[in-house]
Amino acid sequence: MDEGDEVLTTTHDFYSTHEALRLRAEQTGATVDQISLYDDPSRASADELVGRLIDRITPRTRAVAVTWVHSGTGVKLPVAELGEAIADANGTRRARDRILLCVDAVHALGVELETPAELRCDVLVSGTQKWLFGPRGTGIVWVSPEALERLQPVIPPFEADSFTAWLDRAQPPRARDASRLTPGGYHSLEHRWALAEAFGFHDEMGKANVRTHTREQATTFKEAVADLDGVHVATPMSPELSSGIVCIEIDGVQPFGVLAGLLERGFSTGITPYRNNYLRIGPSIVTTPDETEALVEAIADLA
Repeated sequence: MDEGDEVLTTTHDFYSTHEALRLRAEQTGATVDQISLYDDPSRASADELVGRLIDRITPRTRAVAVTWVHSGTGVKLPVAELGEAIADANGTRRARDRILLCVDAVHALGVELETPAELRCDVLVSGTQKWLFGPRGTGIVWVSPEALERLQPVIPPFEADSFTAWLDRAQPPRARDASRLTPGGYHSLEHRWALAEAFGFHDEMGKANVRTHTREQATTFKEAVADLDGVHVATPMSPELSSGIVCIEIDGVQPFGVLAGLLERGFSTGITPYRNNYLRIGPSIVTTPDETEALVEAIADLA
């Protein structure tokens, strides 16, 4: 990025995204624009989500950074539709001025099926310890060939050609590939090697089966608790705009009180640690429909 360039992101993105963009903007003189994509997450629509982002793009926009599934509300962005709209906006731009679509997929990887190519994104990053159930401290970065040419390494790699150039007091290779953009040093190789088992486990179960199992539990839970007096579901009901995360609130009851009450009943849930605190539920491949039904009954007791 250069001075005067813009990066567009949202108020719903995580600390890591906001701070990484802020630090990069300070280094380059670029600016960061944050927008809200919805006022009420439960009423979000695909047209609103895509429309608000596209309407904010300017001739200086060089990147759009979004999160596929929001950890604070459970809203799932229609990334493929957004990617198509950005591709249209890029139609008349020079290669260096193209808008890059960068996606944080940490709460989608291991549930959703779309590939980066199907999403029409340029960069996709994700931790793999959540819905994929991989080892802690592991993650993936996928970059399109076009975006690769615009990335700049910031941490020295221990890749052979770069290291040899250092020994020879020569300039390192200018060509960019994954090895030259991977930080060097001593890595937790055992965790990385074990990650293949997590991907293999999902392949063995069938990725479509995993998504169906997760979606069915999440939908059943949302529909059941929505019928309880005083319980409000913040996450959209439609599977098209939600994934595995379900966020709820109970009138007159602090989320931490519900959390403690559920823990006493044997349920491990969570709280969204952001400006808005919701009780957060995550049905997945390690939970069953019977457990989901029992959780609804426990929430009914606390509501």
